[in-house]
Amino acid sequence: MTDANPEYDDTAIRFLEVIWGPGYLSPGGPQEVERVLTGLDLGVAGQAGLGQAGLSQVGADALDIGCGTGGITLHVARHLRLARITGYDVEKPVIAAANARAAAEGMADVARFVQSRPGPLPFADAAFDLVFSKDALIHVADKEALFAEIARVLRPGGVFAASDWLVGRDGPLSAEMTAYIAAEGLSFGMASPRRYASAMAAAGLQQIEITSRNDWYRVQAAEELARLRGPLYSVAVAAVGTAYVDKNIRTWEAMLPVLLTGEHCPSHLRARKPG
Repeated sequence: MTDANPEYDDTAIRFLEVIWGPGYLSPGGPQEVERVLTGLDLGVAGQAGLGQAGLSQVGADALDIGCGTGGITLHVARHLRLARITGYDVEKPVIAAANARAAAEGMADVARFVQSRPGPLPFADAAFDLVFSKDALIHVADKEALFAEIARVLRPGGVFAASDWLVGRDGPLSAEMTAYIAAEGLSFGMASPRRYASAMAAAGLQQIEITSRNDWYRVQAAEELARLRGPLYSVAVAAVGTAYVDKNIRTWEAMLPVLLTGEHCPSHLRARKPG
């Protein structure tokens, strides 16, 4: 990815929003976002659980890493009744779309969106009560450096809650997984649950939980492929052209086998910074 050649350009945005809905560049819609957030408590930031009216009254600050076009960021803000949330991404097209969406939905005073090159997060130490991410950490290969940064920007007692795409085990990738990643053509830095847990612990995070969502997404992905081949085909072609749609159908076809074996293992992630 470069500024001149983003992975999530306007064409990719249009296509993925046909599949997953306006503002969503990953699967599951608002329901899956809410599952990631279920039962969380900000601890030192306030006595209210996430999603309770008291949260905004204590002025909680949240960060969405890999915010994409902002639909998920805005939903998190609404669902948790946040007074402030920051969306962060490394690509300019999605940040431009996110800013436009926040303005159109009357939430520009709640959500701000920040773009910078890959590397250390451009935020101060202990700036956020919640760090959230939806299927974006896959693009960062150095999980140890990533979680060191997440821990750095969390306040003591702060919460990390995310979903991401993992590989189900350590060791060399299968030929099928290698073919799937090649079909995606994206900068995937997939790692195992053990590697994620180790990186979170090394960063000083505690209460680490990793929950597989493979059973859910392998059904979802099969339904997505059926819709792409059927009722969504003409809609997607109108948005991005036949060649782009056909290429992505082949990508979904390559993804299903590794979902069925569990080697591709979407998961929910949780941890807390000691307070």
